[in-house]
Amino acid sequence: MEYIQVTKENLEKEHICCAISSNKDIQVCSKKGWLAERLKEGLVFYKSTERGKCFIEYLPAEAAWVPICAGNYMYIDCLWVSGSFKGHGYANDLLNHCIEDSRAKGKVGLCILSSAKKRGFLADPKFLAAKGFTVADESDNGIQLCYLPFSNAANKPAFKPCAMHPHVDGEGYVLYYTNQCPFTAKYVPVIEKVAKEQGVLFRSIHIETREQAQNAPSPVTTYALFYHGVYQTNEILSDKKFLKLLEAHRTK
Repeated sequence: MEYIQVTKENLEKEHICCAISSNKDIQVCSKKGWLAERLKEGLVFYKSTERGKCFIEYLPAEAAWVPICAGNYMYIDCLWVSGSFKGHGYANDLLNHCIEDSRAKGKVGLCILSSAKKRGFLADPKFLAAKGFTVADESDNGIQLCYLPFSNAANKPAFKPCAMHPHVDGEGYVLYYTNQCPFTAKYVPVIEKVAKEQGVLFRSIHIETREQAQNAPSPVTTYALFYHGVYQTNEILSDKKFLKLLEAHRTK
């Protein structure tokens, strides 16, 4: 397998793995716009040269769009290998590249979001454990901050207080999201439309700055849905899944 790093010079021509469409597609436009700014802040997007979901995205934890305290760590936004790429050791290749690069840049370790049981859009806990990651912190909603220190002297990273007890004020549905994941550009408008058609109270909050993300009321900032203040999910919902959730709440 050959790999390539996305840079400001090749960003326009390279596919971004999680959304393989033309640059005119709303998902691609959203993600590439977000990436263009993050590349200036040290983000690395390292991927297969073949078209498909096989990539790792990481950046200095101080610049990460998550509410964590992880001084001099590298934070992994996403490590995704799927479809025909699975089972060939490519995830190991990508993680090893991140480790080597992070060591070379003087980082003290890596951190990434996961959970005790596998959840969509979060790192696989079994894979992380096999690679030596352990749990540094855990929020009330079961989101874990896992870490791989490069030495025993490295401080343990932690969630900020705002992320430890995910909760928001207000009635109805409240959705926090960013453009880090391209799927939000497609599916947030979809469920906004469904909520309007169903006559339910719905408010979406687009996190547009790192400062907002680092002070968000949830460990996951790419997509965090609340209902009557209570955290519901980080899974990016389709119209069908959102309708199923609405039905579940109506029957309670």
